[in-house]
Amino acid sequence: MKEFTFKINGAEYKCAVEEIEAGKTNVTVNGKVYTVETETPKVEAPASKPAPAPAPKPAAAPAAPKAEAPKPAAPVAGGVQVKSPLPGSVIKVLVSEGQAVKRGDTLLTLESMKMENAIMAETDGTVKQIAVTPGQNVMQDDLLIVLG
Repeated sequence: MKEFTFKINGAEYKCAVEEIEAGKTNVTVNGKVYTVETETPKVEAPASKPAPAPAPKPAAAPAAPKAEAPKPAAPVAGGVQVKSPLPGSVIKVLVSEGQAVKRGDTLLTLESMKMENAIMAETDGTVKQIAVTPGQNVMQDDLLIVLG
């Protein structure tokens, strides 16, 4: 296994690449495992001596992996958890803790694949906890907000 540290847009990502087998390998990025398909470049050997086996390329990090950020100890009990529907970066949080919201109100804006996505309240309630900050990268199913 080889370990790498990548810096993408100022965020540091720790990656581990396992041995490539049958065109697939497991890549661990900040503790989350991804299975990626790889292509081994074809190298033509000279007729007189065999070519050395090509070195496997390290797999590139996913488009927007999550930057490690301080996380709350645990989500507030008894609330409705609003989770990220896709990986991306939090652009702005439009609510504050204690604020009453109605179903359909925009809670925050998430950028993914160069598109802004409004994350809306699924139910009426009060914002009990905000688990992200603007500029923070999130992965799919990461906790964003808890409504009570």
